[in-house]
Amino acid sequence: MSTLPSRSSVAVGDDQIAHAVAHDEGRLKRTLKLRHLVFIGLAYMAPLAVFDMFGIVAAETDGHVPLAYLVVMVAVLFTAFSYSRMVRFFPIAGSAYTYAKEAINAHLGFLVGWAATLDYLLLPMINAILSGIYMGAVFPDVPFWVWVALTIAICTGLNLVGVKLAASMNVLLVSIQLVVAVVFVVLTVVNIVNGANGAEFTIRPFFSNDIQVTAIAAGAAILALSFLGFDAVSTLAEEAEKPERDIPRAIFIIIGVAGLFFVTVTYVMQVLFPDVTQLEDIVGASPEIAKYIGGAAFQAIFVGGYMMAVLGCGITQQMSAARLLYAMGRDGALPRRLFGRVDSRSGVPVVNVLIVAAIALTALFVDLDQAASMINFGAFIAFTFVNLSVIFVFFRFLRRRSAGAWIGFVLVPGVGVAINVWLWFSLDGVSMLIGGIWLVLGFVYLLAKTRGFRSAAPDLTGPINIGMYE
Repeated sequence: MSTLPSRSSVAVGDDQIAHAVAHDEGRLKRTLKLRHLVFIGLAYMAPLAVFDMFGIVAAETDGHVPLAYLVVMVAVLFTAFSYSRMVRFFPIAGSAYTYAKEAINAHLGFLVGWAATLDYLLLPMINAILSGIYMGAVFPDVPFWVWVALTIAICTGLNLVGVKLAASMNVLLVSIQLVVAVVFVVLTVVNIVNGANGAEFTIRPFFSNDIQVTAIAAGAAILALSFLGFDAVSTLAEEAEKPERDIPRAIFIIIGVAGLFFVTVTYVMQVLFPDVTQLEDIVGASPEIAKYIGGAAFQAIFVGGYMMAVLGCGITQQMSAARLLYAMGRDGALPRRLFGRVDSRSGVPVVNVLIVAAIALTALFVDLDQAASMINFGAFIAFTFVNLSVIFVFFRFLRRRSAGAWIGFVLVPGVGVAINVWLWFSLDGVSMLIGGIWLVLGFVYLLAKTRGFRSAAPDLTGPINIGMYE
């Protein structure tokens, strides 16, 4: 099903139309509806992942986790607005890489994609590590590698069958997570009402006289990972039935639902335990709180629900990483014969799915702290350049520049750039160092591949739907 408008509505040349058609011809199958996109995004974000970082961020922000979530939610909304703009111009797989490549520069687009690829490739590995940690706590006699291998095998199998089945599975998995989370919130509220731990409802998690702006920024920078699901949805533009309409809608629905969920859950947790140093294990604060509010039985249910999050998250993380590699391979940024192919029957980039699975197996040799420290670096680079891409579209492609266009294509994404750069500089030194090394490796690879930038970069394509903004 073609996404191209009629020739009369497009303000680009014949060569660009032909290039756009080449992108759209019978490669990935368009099977995803709005509900599939929303559940894929929510599963990618893993609703129960809100519990992973509560203790760490509560200590970092001195008891202001909900405020840190509000800060990062504002940042994400500005970036989401830019994603929704760009997906209308480029309803093709690739996300931030595609947008920077097409709107700014092909070489720069490659580096943005390289930075974003680090996030996408490592998230399945982190997911497998979490699986081993949580299941190991319940079944200590089972070796760690068994849970890692089993998690990766299930996620890989579902992705090889096809994207629609994986999306349908996520409806069930996200629903289970939400039920567990609702019970968690209800039990926490009951404990607060009963005065457990001396708790009472207060606005302190959002505001107090001892708020440290730098600490809130640092906490928000960590929590940005919680919202990466909307970015993953944009990589599925070629598999959505109506990408120009449904992906922007899915993006804002995902952020709205997830943001409300994150703030609500962390608020009641923070009210019950304003000082997380009371807990025995700050990193494992959430399972300890689950036992406190509901006993050992609820703690077991909580851990079971978390494993549903691990499975749902692993499916969508692997799906998105494979499709990002596909987009880069199709355009020649990576070897096309290896990365730019899809199976004719399933419409799945099989080789890429298997490559991501192999990388995830490094979970057997890397600890959680080492893996997690590398994620945010690329995420903020990608978010920054998506916002910048909107600004470049305005100056390069739009012919009519009304006051509304200046606001929507320059002012709003400009604020998004500023916020993301601010959060990027709030990252810890280890993240900056490891991310910087990864980026340098990408630059060296690009330099060698293009023989010092003398070789032609992949052709730039003008926005194929630009007519509707003129």
